Amino acid sequence: MARSELPPRPDPLPIALVDNHTHLDSVRSDAPGLEVSEAIAAAAAVGVDRVVQIGCEVESARSSVVMAHTHPQVLAGVALHPNEAPRLAALGELDAAYAVIGALALDPRVRTVGETGLDYYRTGPEGREIQHDAFRWHIALAKELDLPLQIHDRDAHEDVLAVLDEVGAPRHTVMHCFSGDARFARACVERGFFLSYAGPVTFKNNHALRDAVAVTPLEQLLIETDAPYLTPHPWRGAGNSSYLLPVTARVVAGVAGVSVVELAQEVSATAERLYGPW
Repeated sequence: MARSELPPRPDPLPIALVDNHTHLDSVRSDAPGLEVSEAIAAAAAVGVDRVVQIGCEVESARSSVVMAHTHPQVLAGVALHPNEAPRLAALGELDAAYAVIGALALDPRVRTVGETGLDYYRTGPEGREIQHDAFRWHIALAKELDLPLQIHDRDAHEDVLAVLDEVGAPRHTVMHCFSGDARFARACVERGFFLSYAGPVTFKNNHALRDAVAVTPLEQLLIETDAPYLTPHPWRGAGNSSYLLPVTARVVAGVAGVSVVELAQEVSATAERLYGPW
């Protein structure tokens, strides 16, 4: 399938499911996407009836809050992405951005702080001190407001845990788009964290990630798209959207050894426990 085409809709789920992390307002330059209302409707048509919309730049955080007030299927998360913090610091705009995120996080439709964390793939050593400072700032905000924290962790597993162990994790911590192996999954599970799995769990050679699913207790497991990226197999590279979550859900259910119905029931219950009612 060409990147210029949207993947076809999968078979609908037998029971409703929550997309734990998506970016409805993000547009890829290399693949087509759906408008916000279209994406929400397409997801609902296959059983994905609620989403957590993440805004991780100042403007996307603002638009995410508006989206959550406009669409009852949407709850919002706000933060500064770990790659955004060094960029804003270089411009002298980081403190002003913190003020915006802190104010938006008070909105009743904002139910999580995220995504924040560490990213050593796109930001080099020169930006890591700022990333660590920003990560700590977001942890403190989540704890102050008693909101779940959604963590972005790319090539930084041990440092993410070190920071959380040092300052103390919020009451609820979610490893968004979990990318570690079974050993790292166990370390997160032991700390009471929630592990959210996205499209890469469906990739044929990603045995380590499926091993991580196998050691994740069902009550600590979430599923997400991280759309418009991380499209599941067999449409890897094409544009992603919440309507493709059933593809990932079916793979995760198979690895976890449960039915799709049981998985969806547990994931939705966990999402409501974390974020409250939609």
